Amino acid sequence: MFDIGFAELLVIAAVALVVLGPEKLPTAVRTLGLWVGRAKRTIGGIQREISEELRMEELRRTSAIEKEKLDKELNEMRQPFSEASNDIKTTAVSTTSSNRSSDTSSEQSDKPNG
Repeated sequence: MFDIGFAELLVIAAVALVVLGPEKLPTAVRTLGLWVGRAKRTIGGIQREISEELRMEELRRTSAIEKEKLDKELNEMRQPFSEASNDIKTTAVSTTSSNRSSDTSSEQSDKPNG
């Protein structure tokens, strides 16, 4: 973030000693340390939340892709069964209509000609 070397820190400490004096300098350094700690924790928390959101978005995207693949496979697997079901229904309907027509023709032959 900031590129502060040891020489810059010495200059800042000397200026702070002159401005604040030896009585207030330890309190100011302690307060500054607390602020820096809070800032680091806050930034770390924000980074963790962003990382978690990115991870969740990646999981959602991956799960959507996998769901599409599974739906496609399921539809491919259902197709032969639906075709077989349609064939069975067609056969059942044709068989039923054949039986009805043969039943009506046998009933008509059983009736006496009046």
